[in-house]
Amino acid sequence: MVWMKILSAKHRIILTTWCMLLPYLLGLVVLIALPSGLALGLAFTRFDALTPPDWIGITNFERLWNDRLFWVALSNTLIYLTLAVPLRIGGAFLFALIFKPQRRGVHLARAAIYLPTVIPDIAYATIWLISFNPLYGPVNLLLNRLFLPTPAWTVEPWPAMWALVIMATWQLGESFVVLLAATRTIPAELYEASEMDGAGALARYRFITLPMLIPSLVLLTARDLIVSLQANFVPSMVVTKGGPGYATLFIPLYTYWLAFDDLYFGYAAAVVWTLYGITFIVVAVQSLLLRRWHYTGSY
Repeated sequence: MVWMKILSAKHRIILTTWCMLLPYLLGLVVLIALPSGLALGLAFTRFDALTPPDWIGITNFERLWNDRLFWVALSNTLIYLTLAVPLRIGGAFLFALIFKPQRRGVHLARAAIYLPTVIPDIAYATIWLISFNPLYGPVNLLLNRLFLPTPAWTVEPWPAMWALVIMATWQLGESFVVLLAATRTIPAELYEASEMDGAGALARYRFITLPMLIPSLVLLTARDLIVSLQANFVPSMVVTKGGPGYATLFIPLYTYWLAFDDLYFGYAAAVVWTLYGITFIVVAVQSLLLRRWHYTGSY
């Protein structure tokens, strides 16, 4: 184009960059920013989607303090995060260390680890729903063959929670790839120098590998907390339906019940923005930790 030729090389790069970012930015505004803003306005109303919204101020947020199910859902969500996130990050970290060296079959193993991440959530949850069937599911059949206890996974409260945690743990592909790439950025000279100083494998792990990977681990942990706050909807909806006895009722599923089962759209919006507040706290803590833990080249 003629006008592109008139622009300098620097301005052409800037213009091209913005043109490439434009679809993403439009999606960000239309699909995230705009709905979130509308939900914030809705949180101050009583709205059932059948009649016009009725402004009620902060009543919906005051209602949260006396809502027993909200606190049950929040407690379950925090328990789920406490169990699932460390297991998933720890598993990704362990696999990254094991499959870092190039050896026969390592590419196949890496692909197998990443595979659960690309399976659609509904299909993934359905597979585990069948697997955790207390009577004829393959998980309990295997445990029975090994003469181990066979929990009633979807019938009893704690086994149901652990079933969802196990499901989440296997979806560690993204963290695995990031940590695998991070291990490759560690300068080989550090390991060579430590070997010359007589450091063993454990010492190299403690003083080189772990400190160099701490920024990635902190970032992935914060990311996993944010993702897990929202991504537990499909497993709890498909596998346990929030039960038994609200044992696996999480904030996203509770929001769905309020909005689409009870038609309390205004109150559901208030719950959503409370979840946003929790997410903001997680991001703030992440920022503080990342400022504290960073590699300075002095290990």
